[in-house]
Amino acid sequence: MIQIKDLHKSYHMGSNTLHVLKGINFEVKEGELVSIMGSSGSGKSTLLNILGMLDEADEGEYILDGVPIKNLNEKIAAKYRNEFLGFIFQSFNLINYKSALDNVSMPLYYKGIKRKERNEKALHYLEKVGLADWSHHLPSELSGGQKQRVAIARALASDPKVLLADEPTGALDTKTSYEVMELIQGINDDGKTILVVTHEHDIAQMTKRIVNLKDGIIIDDSPVEQVRAKQYV
Repeated sequence: MIQIKDLHKSYHMGSNTLHVLKGINFEVKEGELVSIMGSSGSGKSTLLNILGMLDEADEGEYILDGVPIKNLNEKIAAKYRNEFLGFIFQSFNLINYKSALDNVSMPLYYKGIKRKERNEKALHYLEKVGLADWSHHLPSELSGGQKQRVAIARALASDPKVLLADEPTGALDTKTSYEVMELIQGINDDGKTILVVTHEHDIAQMTKRIVNLKDGIIIDDSPVEQVRAKQYV
């Protein structure tokens, strides 16, 4: 599903060059649930931006579902993002003046799907995350956990190949974090490929494989015995 080969990325700031990714190699197979860990400055945000087609590597290959991701203009990058990827953010990134239903249906609007079908699909995914009864509520009327569930429903709405979750539990208390991870595990059980960037060890243990980054290189990439979130909820 994802193939990364010898990926390098540097940023130039005046006369200084910061070499952030120093030859990253890894693969993610369809249906995997992988966490990417690393302290601040390890390169995990840069790697996620490249995976999310928000940035491009200087060297190396990125192949997503058989498609080389290289030299994309913004229009093509946006098309591929909408086609291949669903995003879940720490800060939810919901539109405050739109209802949960409208937030979830937004990716479908950009796909040119008619309103009636958009709303039907959006409601289906809100049901999936247990929030059908909250479909007409604004984000300000929802708890943190409910907002993240709406964000997950929105990420799923366009049926992406891969879900990219950037610190999805970072803004939540422990109990709510585990409820969100239970939902993510359930989505993965249905066969969805998911990458979770996290700095929380307990959250990483709820995935099936942990990739550790340090100073722009992978120092460890190991399968783990998955802890099921359900036992803590």
